[in-house]
Amino acid sequence: MAGIETISEQRCHDGVQGFYRHHSESCGGPMRFALFQPPQAAHEECPVLYFLAGLTCTEETATIKAGAQRLAAELGLILVMPDTSPRDTAIEGARGDWEFGEGAGFYVDATQAPWSSRFRMHSYVASELPALIAREFPVDGERSGITGHSMGGHGALTIALRHPGKYRSVSAFAPIVAPSQVPWGQKALPRYLGEEASAWAGYDACELVRRRTFDGTILIDQGEADGFLATQLKPELFDQACAEGGQSLLLRRHPGYDHSYYFIASFIDDHLRHHARALGRL
Repeated sequence: MAGIETISEQRCHDGVQGFYRHHSESCGGPMRFALFQPPQAAHEECPVLYFLAGLTCTEETATIKAGAQRLAAELGLILVMPDTSPRDTAIEGARGDWEFGEGAGFYVDATQAPWSSRFRMHSYVASELPALIAREFPVDGERSGITGHSMGGHGALTIALRHPGKYRSVSAFAPIVAPSQVPWGQKALPRYLGEEASAWAGYDACELVRRRTFDGTILIDQGEADGFLATQLKPELFDQACAEGGQSLLLRRHPGYDHSYYFIASFIDDHLRHHARALGRL
């Protein structure tokens, strides 16, 4: 494929699970992503669902652990799992801290040097990657959904809210909903965006949903045994913000479930059906 290097492709549920690399203008270097084509993609354009992974993760994490391909094949959904940041940036401080830098791009467009040269994950996920995939794969670009986990849930919510009409559906697993108010965000956002808290609001789902709503119901699943629940996630803040902004929200809490992909695998089918309904597959 022009502009895309195929790393590998495997048969999966009568479809194709592939891993790919390309040069990204947004991120100033090579980026990798995984893409699952259901069997329907062999003869028609299919709706596409983006899954954004969390801190420390790569394009392989959800692809291997979430177990989404079986039902995606049945529903006729293309799945796209991008990496969580650029890699091998040679930027001092970009490695060695799992909460910041490589593997922790937070789906923002950094404005502060040296991060602004490479860490532009918002533009990559919202604009560059969809355009590339529309050129190279049989996707119906008018039918897109977005979901994610933890930091990726933050990315899914903020990208959907910042781009009205681009996505027909949005959901999240254990998302960081208020990065301006929790340690993960308070560590990363000043370094990427500067010390002025006003600059962080554009990447804070609670702040965004008070100003603009998503045209549809947002689905969030949260495990009540999640070790990050009280300090980093705080879904009650998003629940309150949605009530204040008039946003339809389905927030489901699950006793005994933690932050792991065992939790995601337990409820991924519900999320796929949530998106399939909005994308015309149910």
